[in-house]
Amino acid sequence: MTFLGPWLPPTVAANLVKMPANPLTDPNWATETTDTVVRVVDTVRNQTTTKVVYAARGLVFGLIAIILGFFALVILLVGLMRGLQAVLELAMDWDQAVYTSYFIVGGLLCLIGLALFKKRNAATS
Repeated sequence: MTFLGPWLPPTVAANLVKMPANPLTDPNWATETTDTVVRVVDTVRNQTTTKVVYAARGLVFGLIAIILGFFALVILLVGLMRGLQAVLELAMDWDQAVYTSYFIVGGLLCLIGLALFKKRNAATS
């Protein structure tokens, strides 16, 4: 029996010895309590913080991808315009080549927009 001191009545001392997870009598109490606290904190963190971190990363990387995609599209259109103007300048003067390239690229973008506009409700029909 563990010595708990002369100030406790024998019945209280006997009950303390029988109690599970008693810091006065259980030598593993600190380790078990620490493990329980760590397990609970890890569970809470995994259920909350981890999901928020993944959502924030997805949002940030998604925005970066959208901005870079928009930038690449603008650079592609500028390159297409300048290349088309250079090719058209072989057959006509510079002013006509510029206006003709605007009409050609504008017409292509209108056709692409028309095709996408027709496809918008194709899945529901």
